[in-house]
Formats: sequence, structure tokens, C-alpha cells
Amino acid sequence: MNRHFSSTNRSGFFVGLAVLAFAGILAWQTALIPHGGAYAQVGPTIVPWMVTALLAVLGIGLMIESLFQRAPSSEDHGEFGIHALSWLVLGLLLNLFLIAPLGFIIASSLLFVCTARAFGSTRLLRDAAIGFTLALIAYIAFDRLLGYRIGGGLIENLF
Repeated sequence: MNRHFSSTNRSGFFVGLAVLAFAGILAWQTALIPHGGAYAQVGPTIVPWMVTALLAVLGIGLMIESLFQRAPSSEDHGEFGIHALSWLVLGLLLNLFLIAPLGFIIASSLLFVCTARAFGSTRLLRDAAIGFTLALIAYIAFDRLLGYRIGGGLIENLF
């Protein structure tokens, strides 16, 4: 097994370094967010700090992996799939244009279905049910638990 620090390993190291730098910028900006009242259990900075921590762990993990992985061969990389990319772009465009008229839950469900299709899933109803459930949970978490309304729509207006 070849364990030298090839140009591919080097680029992985620098990607990890960039992710770590992004985590640093996010930490700096999160520290500037004003805090709520002294009695608030969960403040407005809890999620940004969690994302910052996860990005830092990801960046460090990428850097460590690039140092210890074998030099990849040309056979290690898959082929570019325009079909999968098309499904991803379709999902993002549907989400962009349908989130205002139909709401977060429906738009996010369609995005999930298109993303699952991009990864090769052919079970449309299962993917729609999973996407709907995740979007509904996310909506309820933001709307009911955090008190942050993330838009209205066909389903959201029923609550």
C-alpha cells in the first residue's frame, strides 16, 4: 500500500483546512450574535455553535484522513453522472420556486424525493413519506419549540 503524501492527499488536506477556517469564521460570527435574556434555556446561538463544532470536527477529520490514506488510483473515482446532477438541480429549483406558494413542508419533501432519486432510489412513495415526515418534524421544531415561523403554506396553515 502506497502511503506517500500525493497531490490528491495534499488537496484533501487543504480542503480540510478550508473547512476548519470556515468553522473559525462561523465561530467568530456566532460570538457576535447578541444573547437573549438571562433566563433563556436555549439562546439564538445554540445551533450556530453546534454547526461550528461539527464543521471543526469535519475539517480536522479530513486533514487527518488525508495524511493517513493511501494514494488513490484512477480506479477509485466514479464517473460523472449527469443524470444524478439533473435530479439534484431539479430538486433545488423546485424547492426555490415552490417554497413560497406551497410552503416549507411540501417544497422540502419534493427536494428530498429528488435527492433520493439522484442517489439511485426508485421508491418514490417511500421517499416522499420519509421526506414529508422529516420536513414536518423540522417545521414543528422551528415553529413550536423555537417559536420561529419558517413560512406558511398549504400544510403549515393547518397548524
